[in-house]
Amino acid sequence: MLIGLAAVLAFFLACERQVDHDAFAKCLASRQVTMYGLYWCEHCAEQKKMFGPSFQYISYVECGIKGSRAEEPACIQAGAKNFPTWKFPDGSLVEGVRLWSS
Repeated sequence: MLIGLAAVLAFFLACERQVDHDAFAKCLASRQVTMYGLYWCEHCAEQKKMFGPSFQYISYVECGIKGSRAEEPACIQAGAKNFPTWKFPDGSLVEGVRLWSS
């Protein structure tokens, strides 16, 4: 567990060294870090707002099905339960809004 958290922290720290949000978002995407979110989720909207226009570079999976509170099967299979959820290539998940520094 501790090793998994250290690996997740290493991903974020490696990318956070980038000052530009575009570069940071591209860095996360290049490392196959994916955000799972819901269109109606306030915390997801908050996370997207933190990236601003750079969010276009984030690997994002919409889990909400329009007109329903059901979730897309891909999100359930990924293990996303609380949103936003960030998934890393090793399968580890980090839930909640992440604070990025520039």
